[in-house]
Amino acid sequence: MPFVNIRIVKEVIAADPKGKKARISQAVTDAITRETGLTKNDVWVVFEEVLARDWYVGETDVETLRSKG
Repeated sequence: MPFVNIRIVKEVIAADPKGKKARISQAVTDAITRETGLTKNDVWVVFEEVLARDWYVGETDVETLRSKG
C-alpha cells in the first residue's frame, strides 16, 4: 500500500486548502494507480502544512525569500 507524505508550505494552499489538497491528492493517486495497477483505495496521501517562516532553504526561511521577490 503506497503512503505518500506531502509537505507543503501552508501559504501556498491558503486560498483553498481543502480544494487544492483534494486536487493534488487525486493527481498523485491517479499517477500511482495508473503505473502500478493498484486501486485508489490502496493509496494513502497525507498532507503536512508548514508555515513559510518554519521552512528553510539553507539558512533563510521561505517567508524571507518570498518577501525579497
